[in-house]
Amino acid sequence: MNRRTPQHKPDDGRMGPTRIRDLSAIAAVVAVVVFLLVRVSYGSMPPLPLLAGIVLYILAALEVVIAFVVRSRVDDREIGAHRGQLHPITAARVLALAKASAILGALATGVWAGTLVYLLTRQGELAAAREDLPSAIVGLIGAILLAAAALWLEYCCRTPDDPSEDLTA
Repeated sequence: MNRRTPQHKPDDGRMGPTRIRDLSAIAAVVAVVVFLLVRVSYGSMPPLPLLAGIVLYILAALEVVIAFVVRSRVDDREIGAHRGQLHPITAARVLALAKASAILGALATGVWAGTLVYLLTRQGELAAAREDLPSAIVGLIGAILLAAAALWLEYCCRTPDDPSEDLTA
């Protein structure tokens, strides 16, 4: 018997929880690519508006609100097709929103992190880099908040008897 037998079940076509390591890998690759792009083209870029990443905060807040509603319905076992219940199709759509938002959060984290690293390395030399620094920080925090809210929304979509693995796996 092979000692390196996989510890997971074979893929049976079911959707599993979004893994933080996958999101981290996306963010890291995007950060490197964006850093290189910004390094080459920063001189021709317009100044970054301070509230450039504000939409990420709005999306994160909406997902937190949706998560509270879904969690309440799941805890009270109010999932079904009857009036006043959370329809299963709606729950599936919310789960799809959470997964897509987690990926968007990872992509945005990579974009803002790559930009921020470049700005930090050039802030002593360029006044524009010092001026763009707060915008990059606001964007990076918003991106991280969106990814976290999306993961929490995905977690809230689980039923109490869901055998899925933990999110950190």
